[in-house]
Amino acid sequence: MKVGQVLLKGATIVSMDDVAGDLDEGDILIEGDRIVAIGVRLEVPDAEVVDLRGRIVIPGLINAHLHTWQTGLRGIAANWTLLEYFRWMHAGLATCFTPDDLFCATQVGALNQINSGTTTLVDWCHNNPTPTHTDAALDGLLDAGIRARFMHGSPKPDPKPGQPHFSEIPHPRAEVERLLRDRLGKNTGRVDLGLAILGPHYSTLEVARHDIRLAREHGLIASMHQGGGTEKAPRGWEALDEDGLIGPWINIVHGNDLSDERLARLVALGVSFSIAPEGEMTQGHGFPIVGRLRALNAAPTVGVDLESIMSGDMFSVVRMALGMQRAFDNAASRQSHGQIPETSTISTREALSWITTAGARMLGLTDRIGSLTPGKQADLVVIDARAINMRPLHDPVSTVVMQTSLANIESVMIAGEWKKRAGQLLASDIDRKLDRLAESGRRIARAMNLRTAA
Repeated sequence: MKVGQVLLKGATIVSMDDVAGDLDEGDILIEGDRIVAIGVRLEVPDAEVVDLRGRIVIPGLINAHLHTWQTGLRGIAANWTLLEYFRWMHAGLATCFTPDDLFCATQVGALNQINSGTTTLVDWCHNNPTPTHTDAALDGLLDAGIRARFMHGSPKPDPKPGQPHFSEIPHPRAEVERLLRDRLGKNTGRVDLGLAILGPHYSTLEVARHDIRLAREHGLIASMHQGGGTEKAPRGWEALDEDGLIGPWINIVHGNDLSDERLARLVALGVSFSIAPEGEMTQGHGFPIVGRLRALNAAPTVGVDLESIMSGDMFSVVRMALGMQRAFDNAASRQSHGQIPETSTISTREALSWITTAGARMLGLTDRIGSLTPGKQADLVVIDARAINMRPLHDPVSTVVMQTSLANIESVMIAGEWKKRAGQLLASDIDRKLDRLAESGRRIARAMNLRTAA
């Protein structure tokens, strides 16, 4: 057996790659951290053979937006509107977090993503009042072993007397440079840096300019929320456009309140968009902008956003995005033509692309992830299609998108390493980790006098 060679045999392969295509019964050869070949009846005498007959293999999922630091507060915000969330989460619960709280929430949250089929996580960490908090969150990602873009953010507490509002505070240059110099420049490359900035909706124009320029200087993506409450910098996008500060380095989260004209201009400039359909409709952001982006020949990326509200399962949120937009399209057809469309307006393959290839494109990682392609990193998910909720298998792509649940995620591989195998997450002391997370969540909730289970 050749060390580092693994041959996955007999699987139904959904590659999301135009050249490799899909195979009803195909093989994938992995050497080290990369896919070497995809084909039918590959013969590699020295490889470790893994029989995957009856399974579907897909690219690892990409969760484009998650505040992983809230894992220990699961369900606590499920009945809150956005206004309640700002008051109770950012101005309240967030202020009670220690670095250890950040570590265990990020660690368990990342492990849950792996368990659910996510191999790349965009971790939007905006509860890091000190470098020690930031380092603890990073340590949680690294310990879990997930591929991640660590979006370094900034807290949003109510200011104390004499302090400026968070909207007036520029992103900390020294901290960004410390992370690049001392932390993220020394890892395996599986976790890298982005900036979770306030943007023109949540900061002054001067701060928005400063933060985007900081991101550009270091070649980083600048991701920002757009929508919810009154904007801090009226006509901010127009001013940033005039300054030449808008381009593919900008990622907008939500974007529900953008005018059609502004949205079209941002798309034309190469801006990417990450939607969180369940959270947006639950909290009051507005309807997700899937259809508005598609009308501009743009694709959304999709994220869970908040496990303090909903499940961390990416299949659930992408189904919600797909079903919601199909409903809008059907209603529009009824209104304009008196009947529903002759065929569905969005395919399940397109929906799967939102959480695979589109996510890779947003992160600038299409050379590494997003599809099963020879030469790319071996990030993949093995789905058990033999289960009672999956058979018979007629259309593999539709089965993946519309039928798959957590119970079907059999194995997960990241960069050639099994992180979940035969239904078991390959992480030590899971019960101890969960107990630690539970104690953290209870202590934080009680500090704000919120009712919690004993």
